[in-house]
This record gives sequence, C-alpha cells and structure tokens, in this order.
Amino acid sequence: MSHAIAAAADLNAPPVTKILAEFVTSHPSQGWTPEVDHEAHRTFLNWLGCAIGAANHESVESSLAAIREFQPAPQASILGRKDKVDMGGAALINGISSHTFDFDDTHLKTVIHPAGPVASAILALGEHINSNGRQIIDSLVLGIDVACRVGNAMYPDHYHRGWHITGSTGMLGSAAACSRLMGLDLQKTTMALGIAASQPVGMREQFGTMTKPFHPGGAARAGQLSALLAKHGFTSSPKALEAGRGYMQTVSTKCDWSEIDRALGKSFEISLNTYKPFACGIVIHPAIDACAQLRAQGVKAEDVESIELRVHPLVLELTGKKTPKDGLEGKFSVYHGCAVGLIFGQAGEGEYADDIVNRPDVVALRAKVNATTDTSISEASVDVKAFLKDGKEVHIFVKNAIGSVENPMSDTHLEQKFTSLAEPVIGKEKTRQLISALWKLGQASDLKQILSLCTPE
Repeated sequence: MSHAIAAAADLNAPPVTKILAEFVTSHPSQGWTPEVDHEAHRTFLNWLGCAIGAANHESVESSLAAIREFQPAPQASILGRKDKVDMGGAALINGISSHTFDFDDTHLKTVIHPAGPVASAILALGEHINSNGRQIIDSLVLGIDVACRVGNAMYPDHYHRGWHITGSTGMLGSAAACSRLMGLDLQKTTMALGIAASQPVGMREQFGTMTKPFHPGGAARAGQLSALLAKHGFTSSPKALEAGRGYMQTVSTKCDWSEIDRALGKSFEISLNTYKPFACGIVIHPAIDACAQLRAQGVKAEDVESIELRVHPLVLELTGKKTPKDGLEGKFSVYHGCAVGLIFGQAGEGEYADDIVNRPDVVALRAKVNATTDTSISEASVDVKAFLKDGKEVHIFVKNAIGSVENPMSDTHLEQKFTSLAEPVIGKEKTRQLISALWKLGQASDLKQILSLCTPE
C-alpha cells in the first residue's frame, strides 16, 4: 500500500479505536437486559467448566512448567489446581486449559471462542485487585462485544487468510475488559486497545496441536498486559485499529466499519454466544447430532454399509482428517465425529480419548463415512444418508444442531456439561456448590468463594 493509499484509507475509516474505548469506559454497569446478563453468567459458567476439566492435561502441565521458569509471584489461581502464579501466567494457562478440549463457547457469526481470552484475563486480574462479581460480569460483556464486533467487521476474509480469529481478536477483548475492570479512563483505554492491536495471536496452521489452545491464552495475557501498560502511561497510536497501516486494514481486506457501532450499547454480541454439547470443532456438530439421531432410531454400527454426508465446504477444510491418530486430531475429523455419534450417542471429551480414536470398531465405522461438499448446505447444517446392509436407507437432515442459537443448550444441559468436566477434578460437592455460586456471580462481593471452590481437595 502506497503512502497516498494508506492516507486515503485513514480518511475513509471512522475512529474505531476511540469509539470502542468510549463504549468500554462509559457504558453503565449492567446496562443491558436481564437476558443479556443471564447469557453472561452462562458464558462464564461454561468457560470455567472447560478450564477446570482440562486442568491436568499435558498442555497445562507443560505451560505451567514454562511459567515456573520465571519464578512468578503467586498472584492468581490456576483453575482446577492448587497452584498460583503471576496474573499474566494465570491468564495464559487458564486460557489454554479452557480451549484444550475444544469444548468452549462459540460466537457462530465469526467462529470466535470469545470467553477464553476475556474471562481468563479478567479472572486472574480480578483476583489480584480484589474485584467483585458484578465488575467481572460487566467486563466480560463489554470485552466480548469489542472482540466480536471487530471480528464481525473482518470475517470471513481475515479468517480465510489463515488467522485464528479467537486469538487475533481476543487480545482486543481482553484489553478492553481489563481496562474496564481497572476503571481506566478514555485516554488510557484507547492506549490499551492500541497496544493490544500490535499483538494478534494465532494461525490456523496450528489446529490439531497444543498451540491452538495457546492462542486464547496468549490473547488473554497480551490484552491484560496491554491494559497494565496503559495504566502506567505507556502509549500507542490512537488510530491503531482503523488506520491504513493499522491492525484491521493490515490483517484483512474486508473492513465493514458499520459492524463496529451498529446498535452499539443496545445489542450485545454475547447474546449470540453458543455452547458446545460436543468436544470438537463446531462445524462437526450437525453431523454428530445427525448420527446420534440415527442411533436413537435404532441404527447400529454393525448394520451400516456406508454413511454419506453432504456438508458445507468449510467442514472438510477444517475437519477433513479421514484417519486421525490421536484425540487432538480426532477433534478435527468429521468422520470420527460421525462414528462416535452413532456408536455412543454423544461426543464428549471421553469420546476423543486416544484409545477411542484408535478403537477397532470406531476405526471401521469411520472408514464407512464419506463426505462431499455442497455450497447449498449451510455451515450449521448437514444432510446424512445411512445405507444399511439390509438394503434400507435412513435419511436425516439437521438444519440447526443442538447448541446453536436456534437450538440452544438449556441451563440444565449446561450444568450437566459442567458437572461432567469439573467433578472428576474438584469432586462432587465442590462442583455442586460452584454451580450454585456461578449463577449468582453478578451479586458476589468478591471472588474468594468461587476461587476456593475451583481447587481439588
């Protein structure tokens, strides 16, 4: 981009950095409907369960070992463990653990997993500065709005370029949320967003490795650091998001500025958040849902001659691994998702264990699944035909899988999911008490009770 073109781009762009900073600093506490506030509590509960569930995963062990090399001060808790590290390290590790199972929330319009970067940053910071529950919920809503609005403006071009949009917008949501939590003024919040804009995290090439969950953790730490730097007077460009050589125009050719302030402060992106019933890439969910329905209709794995899927092209682009070798690869295999959906009727973290991915009956059924792309099928849908050995054919079309905005998980389903993740780590009684406390987080005078319940006996 020439200097003249960059200057023209600057002139055509609205003051996005300032608009978002003003929103974060001036929007009133609980300035939204009770429904939005309830969705924030659902988001936090789902995120916390995912983080606790993966507390003992090897990715957490590795990242914690690396953080200990810095000899950190014990400022903030590692969820699901008795360890404490510095708040930046806690933001990183809790962000990693919350995304390790690929079971966390999804903003379907952009495929951003918004809670990981934002909640991980503010819980660690909030523990250190003794925030109350209402401050956490307010910061969560506003931080997620910033990340997702920027994502809306750039999706799908930014994503198709290879950026992992959760990390590459999450540092903005984290910076916004941490700025709000610390009560930074407009100038410092603008600087925080600008500093964060120089730290986008994550490439899609890393999907299927430990580095994918590093992205929300890295974004959480980057945003938190940005807010702390701004608090102490560190400066950045006040046009860091929108400038011709700024963040958005550098990482995306699509910059729909209207997405930034459309109904800003009146509608909230957290209202569009969804929660996964299956521990894998969101685009696999319709196929798992369909195969679980086949099972409910009496179809058994041994009855199947073949299963034919018609899916949106993005499904095979993201999850086309035909022969996954371990659990991480299985999460990116629509073929494995179909197999476990039919055999088990579910696809929780247990169905992505290495031994299940390599179990002979699962491997055999997976080989019978064929998928073809069809641009007339939406990303949220699937058309499935099961051809049985007796000559029968069973057809299922899923328009909106369970867990979507149109077919959401209920509070009860979320509690059941949380229990399945947390109970093996912290025990039955603490899990029960923690669920109760999380539904009342917005009323909590501090975070001590919740954090005390997040540790194993």
